[in-house]
Amino acid sequence: MGAQITHNKTSKCSHNKSTLNFLYLHFYISFLICPSSISNTQTFSLSVSLSSKFKLSKILTTMDRVVREMVSGRPVVIFGRSSCGISHSIKTLIGDFGANPCVYELDEMPMGREIEQALSRLDCSPTVPVVYIGGQLVGGSQEVFSLHLNQALRPMLQRAGALWV
Repeated sequence: MGAQITHNKTSKCSHNKSTLNFLYLHFYISFLICPSSISNTQTFSLSVSLSSKFKLSKILTTMDRVVREMVSGRPVVIFGRSSCGISHSIKTLIGDFGANPCVYELDEMPMGREIEQALSRLDCSPTVPVVYIGGQLVGGSQEVFSLHLNQALRPMLQRAGALWV
């Protein structure tokens, strides 16, 4: 029996700072739940429908900030897709070192497509998998595997505080 958390909010918005903070807060709440820390018996869903007249650039800027918040304060963050074999390989590689990365499966998130677009604007190409270590963008699978082959991945994980030893 899983726990179901559902939140629905409808709001009319104008172009002011408090409205941006409202939107940011809802995105922040919905995306800072780290899926890797949730047990398999729990189900979290957040449905936020906003009726607004925001300019697209304001929303895009907000999504960029949300991505930065998702990464900050966490030793290892991986953005991937649950159906992507390369994403799975990266998660397995980092997990085999003993790290417990915060994993965001974009295909399972309500705003996953928007987050993927924000990652693209933050110079992440290809957009998944994308790995951050110690708050810094490492890159995609090529960069992570290269660090591993050059024996630089473990020290980077240690410096970020992702490993106990």
